[in-house]
Amino acid sequence: MTDEQKNELIKNLRKLAITKQLNFLIGSGASLPAIPLMGMIDEEDKDTRNEILTEKVKIASNKLLENQLDYEPEITETLRNYREFIAQIIEILNLSNSRQTPRTANLFTTNYDLFLEKASDEVLHSYEFIFNDGASGYFNRRLDSSNYNRTVSYKGLNDNYTNEIPSITLIKPHGSMNWEKNEDSVLVRSFPVDSPVVVKPTGYEEKDTFFNNHFHEMLRVFQLELDKPQSVLFVIGFSFQDKHIAKMIKRAIKNPELMIYAFGFRDENREEFLKNLEFTYERNNFKILTPKDFSDGFRIENQRQAEDNIWYSFILSNLTSILRGASLEDLKDGK
Repeated sequence: MTDEQKNELIKNLRKLAITKQLNFLIGSGASLPAIPLMGMIDEEDKDTRNEILTEKVKIASNKLLENQLDYEPEITETLRNYREFIAQIIEILNLSNSRQTPRTANLFTTNYDLFLEKASDEVLHSYEFIFNDGASGYFNRRLDSSNYNRTVSYKGLNDNYTNEIPSITLIKPHGSMNWEKNEDSVLVRSFPVDSPVVVKPTGYEEKDTFFNNHFHEMLRVFQLELDKPQSVLFVIGFSFQDKHIAKMIKRAIKNPELMIYAFGFRDENREEFLKNLEFTYERNNFKILTPKDFSDGFRIENQRQAEDNIWYSFILSNLTSILRGASLEDLKDGK
């Protein structure tokens, strides 16, 4: 890909973010380095690995919410990446025309850590937006998927205008460290709970998800959003190993008005993504982008240990850099 083509790609990604219904699918890779990937845990027994990972997520979430970050550079770095990401989404939504596209970004995440919640809470101090995690209530906030279908607007003192407020909708189809079962309801707490409602990465996520009504509702919302016209989905930190979500992505691609861009951490991820999706090639509305598709300003240069060659990576902060440059100038060609 030439430099001109790379620049055109960046401009097109920014244009899609401004003009389309904006969706993100965020996987475990986005929470590095604070939380390791399952494959990084040196333990053969699957149940033991799940227990270790869940405990690491719980510890990180507790430190995050208790602001015990003075000696936690990995948690601090991950939080900063998420915080800058959320801020740039709000900047994008403020550029969009609410008469054509709702000023809402949907964040679907298979992670059950609390980085997105904490980052959004901090960004709320600097930006005006609505954070919607699907819960309603005051002392006991209950999860209900019907709460996702909301927009909030300002109106003039004389009811002479309305102005839609940007909103972030957080949908967690694998549960969360602060979800607590209460009879037939799920309560959303402001702290990690001892027995969180989560779907652990056991290889049986599809079965676990469909046997749990709340997880089923989260995935139903995911599918409905991808079926909407004029939508874009950016995938980051997710390798499509979850067979159920991979199946939903394959179904969503049948929507000709949906555009999906999956960002790979390394160039080798292109073949991995295709294999996990059981594709032999990409589609017109499904594209895989890896570090080689971007110039140095949008990828990270790494040095192999004990070797003399360089390799590149693409992470959440690189996607944020792409969003950061978006402006109405990207729409001047009228397309």
